[in-house]
Amino acid sequence: MRIYGVAGWKNAGKTGLMERLVSEITGRGFTVSTVKHAHHTFDVDHPGKDSHRHRVAGASEVLLASKNRFALMHELREEDEPPLEALLSKLAPVDLILVEGYKRDNHPKVEAHRAETGNPLIAPDDPTVHAVASDVPLDLDRPVFDLNDTKAIADFVLQEVGL
Repeated sequence: MRIYGVAGWKNAGKTGLMERLVSEITGRGFTVSTVKHAHHTFDVDHPGKDSHRHRVAGASEVLLASKNRFALMHELREEDEPPLEALLSKLAPVDLILVEGYKRDNHPKVEAHRAETGNPLIAPDDPTVHAVASDVPLDLDRPVFDLNDTKAIADFVLQEVGL
């Protein structure tokens, strides 16, 4: 399984970079899945809907399906948040899995960085960050790309994973 991450602090441009990378890489004929870490409680369900009622009633899992997609919701209830590896095992095989967040995990990553946020770089203290995509020039011991140069970042990621 080939996995590559996009990490960074809040408002660093992670989601925009992920979106552009998925589009660029799938446009080259590769299959891509994504994993996004949410730091806050989130819900893909809505109160009053049948699937929500199933969950509230105590179902461990609810699979919501239509002709266009399906979503499997697994209630953790008293369980801890599952590790990334456990979540990855639930995905169907693809050429590449791009992971947004999970900056403390050990997979290789590109760090998204916007100077205006005032946040420090993660890269200098984290060897799992193999490159930085920034909106300002940086002097680092690893590649630095323009945050908007999606093609060059995609080239780098694909070379790193052997695609």
